[in-house]
Amino acid sequence: MSKIPTSQPSSPSTWKGYEKIAFRLFFIYFFLQAVPLDWKFYRELFSINWAHLHYGAIFNLAHYSPSWSSGPQDYSDWGILFGIAIIGAAVWTYLDNRSYHAANYDKGYYWIRVITRYRLAIGIIAYGFLKLFPLQAPFPSLSNLNTDYGDFTRWKLFSLSLGVVPSYESFLGLVEIIGGLLLFYRRSASVGAFIIAIFLGNVFMSNLAYGGGDQVYSLYLISLALFILSYDFQRLANLLVFQQPASPNRFKLVFTEKWQYRGRLVLKSLFIFFFVIFYGFKTRSGYSKDPYQFPTTKGLNGASGLYNVSFFRINKDTLAYSKTDSLRWQDVVFEKWATLSIRSNRPVVLDSNNVERPELRDNERTYELEGSAGRHYYSYETDTVNHVLTLHNKNPHYNGEELILHYERPGGSRIVLWGIDQNKDSVSVVLDKIDKKYLLEEAAKKGRQGGLKL
Repeated sequence: MSKIPTSQPSSPSTWKGYEKIAFRLFFIYFFLQAVPLDWKFYRELFSINWAHLHYGAIFNLAHYSPSWSSGPQDYSDWGILFGIAIIGAAVWTYLDNRSYHAANYDKGYYWIRVITRYRLAIGIIAYGFLKLFPLQAPFPSLSNLNTDYGDFTRWKLFSLSLGVVPSYESFLGLVEIIGGLLLFYRRSASVGAFIIAIFLGNVFMSNLAYGGGDQVYSLYLISLALFILSYDFQRLANLLVFQQPASPNRFKLVFTEKWQYRGRLVLKSLFIFFFVIFYGFKTRSGYSKDPYQFPTTKGLNGASGLYNVSFFRINKDTLAYSKTDSLRWQDVVFEKWATLSIRSNRPVVLDSNNVERPELRDNERTYELEGSAGRHYYSYETDTVNHVLTLHNKNPHYNGEELILHYERPGGSRIVLWGIDQNKDSVSVVLDKIDKKYLLEEAAKKGRQGGLKL
């Protein structure tokens, strides 16, 4: 078989006994962390509609991390994997000591770095494109803009604050993408790992400070970055800190067969095409047509806006406006999409789910209500023939709560609702639209027109 011309690698370096033990331990540990051996990953893989591939499905694949439970990865999962790695390293050491042939640890180190480099690259790039095209933290909804500051959790305030500066969010995404792209090439891998470790260090601390749901996953990616960076850490420390001579590691895996060389190029090209070019294209398309944080089903035509509840009657009792009454509605927001939110003094059990997972179905897109009290959020179905709205509480803590309301629109700014509420009581409501301007929206408009100055 023909062979490609290539230079021969340098002779394998000498590994000390404790270095071999450490290598075996971390090889097994990071292999288990990076390679999807979890059956739940393949269940999701085979459930994807590949004929109509959504960018969220690609993100969910790239977001994989091994977990022993049905939920997201927990620190206890790390302990289990590390325990398995200790047992595996002990068995490996025993077999290696009984072998007459010296193992090539340089080659093994090369391959585990390849695995962790590519795993970290797709993980960070998956987030990068969600930020580059500001999808992860969108501009606040009308309901969010009409919710009291104190009714938000720390995480939701952080997300909303990021959403009002989409250019900064895009910049953060660009940093993540650049760091990820550097990981695809061996010579620039340590630079990419350094950028990512610094960047994700800030993300991890933000998750701790604001109660973010991805703190375990961000630390997981940091651990991969530090492992990759450790390859050159001693040499960098000698050169930059201790000002001592530092020689590069010149080991390079040589593919002697032409099919091996070509196969490597094909696999790398397909990998980059799918997780960078194709995913980037799908995300850009999703930003224009299907932003995943909010539903896409259109709401009641021309109804979007904030409405004051000028009249409210439940059964036969007419209730005056009140900030303390748990039954009396205070105001109602119709979003552009099929979500209606009601402010009242009725307590809200917070939906604190804030783990990043793009959902494909509207009823699973709950970002607008996550981490937000003060309002109850309802998705609704519109029967335009009989003029009926069927409302379903989107909060999973109120699963099954339904309101069936007839509606009529006697004027362009008034909506009259009557029907049955969640307690099977009859309710009648008159909504009058408030012509309200929002400073954030006005500032954004002026900024796009070049008229915003600081």
